[in-house]
Amino acid sequence: MTLVQLEYVIAVDTYRSFVAAAEKCFVTQPTLSMQIQKLEESLGVKIFDRSRQPVVPTEVGKRIIKQARAVLMESRKIAEILQETKGELEGDFKIGVIPTVAPYLLPGVITSFLKKYPKVQLQVWEYTTERIIQELKAGELDCGILSTPLLDNAILETPLFYETFVAYVSDKSALFAKKMLSYDDLSQEKLWLLNEGHCMRGQVLNICNYKHNQGANGTFEYNTGSVDTLKRMVEINDGLTILPELSILTYNEDQLGHVRYFKSPEPVREISIVTTHNYVKKMAVRVLRDEILEAIPERFKSNKKKDIIGFSI
Repeated sequence: MTLVQLEYVIAVDTYRSFVAAAEKCFVTQPTLSMQIQKLEESLGVKIFDRSRQPVVPTEVGKRIIKQARAVLMESRKIAEILQETKGELEGDFKIGVIPTVAPYLLPGVITSFLKKYPKVQLQVWEYTTERIIQELKAGELDCGILSTPLLDNAILETPLFYETFVAYVSDKSALFAKKMLSYDDLSQEKLWLLNEGHCMRGQVLNICNYKHNQGANGTFEYNTGSVDTLKRMVEINDGLTILPELSILTYNEDQLGHVRYFKSPEPVREISIVTTHNYVKKMAVRVLRDEILEAIPERFKSNKKKDIIGFSI
């Protein structure tokens, strides 16, 4: 049994295809298949049911794959120990970030991170919360940055900051004349929402008590995957949308004129770095956390959870 064989087994389990797994492992499909067959022969069991498409593990194969993931995770910690001993940071570092955080947080953080640690091959994907959790558990990501709590015992959450939600209001709306809004103010307004699958959509619906009021006259739903599109829809049409405060930090004076904060208690979301419990790349995750905390406004770090209304996904 070799670590390479275990890597091939995990790849097939992840992609449910010998061809796709071979491509991801940068070997030919016959080479990967031969190594997995050798492992099966040495163990005296079949790890995969090849008669089914896509390929699925056998019952004993599921147990072997689970242990194989644990073995490879532990083996990678050797390199982590060496890096920490030398005080160096290098190698691949794979991060998943939800789309409502990535464009507003990462550009400055990535620039600073790579300037300090040029030997790191940083790879970032914008994924939904569900996809990030899936990729973390499969070992395809080293960490994620998303809204918590997740209520998943397999995931370790390290809160970074608490981000306030604000309303972006059309100048055609009656709410435009108000300096601050209450939740009741939102019930009769046209509301522009993110698509299904975005965790912020559910948080916004909680803020607006939208399910209770969705039959109200004048309420309207438009679905998009972009926070910036929501803002443009408000500007061109009317109504309002709810935005995370990070997204307005670069707004000009005219755009800020459309922003309205909520009366206390303010709606907020918790943003965390998430990993699996037995994760490696601890030094890289720690450095990323420090870079994020250095980049965000001080008030985001000083928010007290007890003083605000938080929403899980």
